[in-house]
Amino acid sequence: MRRGLSSKTLLCRLWVAVAALVTSTIWLWSSSSIVLLGTYRVQDFVVNDLWRTADSNGWRASSAPRTYWLPPPTESESNGYLRVRCNGGLTQQRSAICNAVVVARIMNATLVLPELDTNSYWHDESGFVGIYDVPHFIKTLKYDVRIVMSLPKITAQGKTKKLRAHKIEPPRDAPVTWYRTTALEKIREYGAIYLTPFSHRLAEEIDEPELQRLRCRVNYHALQFKPNIRKTSSDIVNKLRSEGHFMSIHLRFELDMLAYAGCIDIFTPKEQEILLKYREEHFAKKKLVHRERRLIGKCPLTPEEVGLIIRAMGFDNTTRIYLASGKLFGGERFMKPFKAMFPRLENHSMVGSGKLDQGLAGSAVDYMVCLLSDIFMPTYDGPSNFANNLMGHRLYSGFRATVTPNRKALAPIFMDMDEGHASGYEERIRQVMFSTHFGAPHRRIHPESFYTNSWPECFCQMKARNQADQCPLNNVHDVLESQFHSTGEVSAAASAKR
Repeated sequence: MRRGLSSKTLLCRLWVAVAALVTSTIWLWSSSSIVLLGTYRVQDFVVNDLWRTADSNGWRASSAPRTYWLPPPTESESNGYLRVRCNGGLTQQRSAICNAVVVARIMNATLVLPELDTNSYWHDESGFVGIYDVPHFIKTLKYDVRIVMSLPKITAQGKTKKLRAHKIEPPRDAPVTWYRTTALEKIREYGAIYLTPFSHRLAEEIDEPELQRLRCRVNYHALQFKPNIRKTSSDIVNKLRSEGHFMSIHLRFELDMLAYAGCIDIFTPKEQEILLKYREEHFAKKKLVHRERRLIGKCPLTPEEVGLIIRAMGFDNTTRIYLASGKLFGGERFMKPFKAMFPRLENHSMVGSGKLDQGLAGSAVDYMVCLLSDIFMPTYDGPSNFANNLMGHRLYSGFRATVTPNRKALAPIFMDMDEGHASGYEERIRQVMFSTHFGAPHRRIHPESFYTNSWPECFCQMKARNQADQCPLNNVHDVLESQFHSTGEVSAAASAKR
């Protein structure tokens, strides 16, 4: 009897243990599933959140003057004429145009419509009038600087000829004081000066907020592309967005940038020879070690690395991507892994009309599509003016989402993968990528460029505690126009008293 009871008791206890084990297993599986689903939900939430603009924290763009702003000089009041030749690519020239307007303002000079060095870089002759809306440019800046199409003609010894400008090569990143002394002296002496080359010839950090705001007025208001460029860009954006959100990527995997960066070890001996020759012909001699350059984040991301980053962030293979790039170096073998991960890749040749694919106009179309895309991702933001300026323009245009890879932090992850240690790489990439600001307002810290981040000078806070951050009551044009008319009324009153 006792023995039978013991057997029954043991059997009951065994069933209880089995039930507890099953229950525990189910609970653990459920818990794991919840955690796993929770991770995906968080990940999905972050990715979905990126398709929208970043949180402004109460800030908005404003380049209107916050102090009294004198109108530009009349022809008789001007110190002379300023000519400039803007060299480099589209956005390098764009920055130079902004600087030219500021320099003309500093010297109280009349600006001759800036010249674009299109032949040496783009091998076309579009020039300023072929890319930008000239009437809009002049009209928008009428309260800032006086602009003319060309140098005037003068009469000397009974002969009429065009005024000749004295040629000067300005120092790189010249301070405001150089223009207020050396350049001003020359323009007064000759009546006109010609600054060439004019890329990076004015310091970016200027301790005069109103001059910085003038830069923003030029860059984000006055410099408007011609109607045909804007229409082509708009057509491409509408076509891409017809199926939902799209991301744009500036893939800077090109001959000049790779040669400049000194990142050549991943290429064939023949390709390395081409890169080294290009570097020798175009850049200062310097010994560069690929591994060292990669560890400090100086190598452009490869197309495959770009694909791994956005996949690890949670974007799937249905994501539509617009590629802005020149001719990729190394051919199709570098694009193949990227295309396998994200097959819906487009560029302006594939979705555009084909009329504006080349030269300065083609770059302008890329610029506009990247500006208007839901998300923008630069792959190399070193001396890449295109990416730097776009990030600044997107910040000014309502804090549009920007995904900026930290190449220095990502390098060890990709180097481990190259050596066969790929375990947990996606989580490591996520940790790096989700620690960025994604296009939200943030204070500019050296070496970040003013053209990449014009905050706080060109922004204001709608409910500001600090008076310096308060938003003007009116928009840029209204503020300038009211000040201009006030000055005119004061001048008229003074004349009447005389």
